[in-house]
Amino acid sequence: MKTPVALTVAGSDPSGGAGIQADLKTFHQFGVYGEAVVTLITVQNTRGVSRIENLDADLVLAQLHAVIEDIPPDAAKTGALGAAARQVAEAAEHFPFPLVVDPVLFSSQWNGGTTPQAMADQVIHRCFLITPNLDEASLLAGFEVRDLDSMRRAARKLAGMGAANVLIKGGHLSGDAVDLLYTRAKGFREYRAARVATRHTHGTGCTFSAAITAELAKGTPLEQAVERAKAFITAAIQHNPGLGEGSGPVNHHAKS
Repeated sequence: MKTPVALTVAGSDPSGGAGIQADLKTFHQFGVYGEAVVTLITVQNTRGVSRIENLDADLVLAQLHAVIEDIPPDAAKTGALGAAARQVAEAAEHFPFPLVVDPVLFSSQWNGGTTPQAMADQVIHRCFLITPNLDEASLLAGFEVRDLDSMRRAARKLAGMGAANVLIKGGHLSGDAVDLLYTRAKGFREYRAARVATRHTHGTGCTFSAAITAELAKGTPLEQAVERAKAFITAAIQHNPGLGEGSGPVNHHAKS
């Protein structure tokens, strides 16, 4: 049988908790072969990001073409796209595999992000699944997303902007951690887990979306892929290794 292959197009986190490092660890844990196209280099640890260097868009695109031509993935995901958002989005127009977009949006601390307008204009309509957290969903939808009702409204709006499917992550809700999946075919489905009281949550978004991507690469239907990824990220937070002085990483070796 062919080995499933998953690709990440994202930035590098030298502390290993997020970015391509977290994605590749997650792919391995899910039994798929991982490939990585690097978009930017960061200087960061669990206490924060102190420097970012974006790679030239043509270099990012050359990496992407190289891996797709030789070892084409069965599914791919994006993280921070840096200076290459438009080029990656245009290439995604021709992807014969599902693309999961974990949107890293522009902020004063993170110039490797993509502006909400660029994400809306260039990326959203080219993805199979977009996985914003509450803050990212607020920026993309244009209104505050802070509860299940506003999550539903935001999911519909993002679908109206072209996303085939939308998963809004409710990790910052009060109470249970509830993620909301919206598909045009089946409507809404909630994925709930008890909140884990810990500061060790660095890279949860990267890891969650990478787990979904790995399952899609294996041919798992979307709803089941999200269910398995949710169980994994919950276990990864619960059994975090307790590393770092700030927001520490989750446990990428966790068993769900």
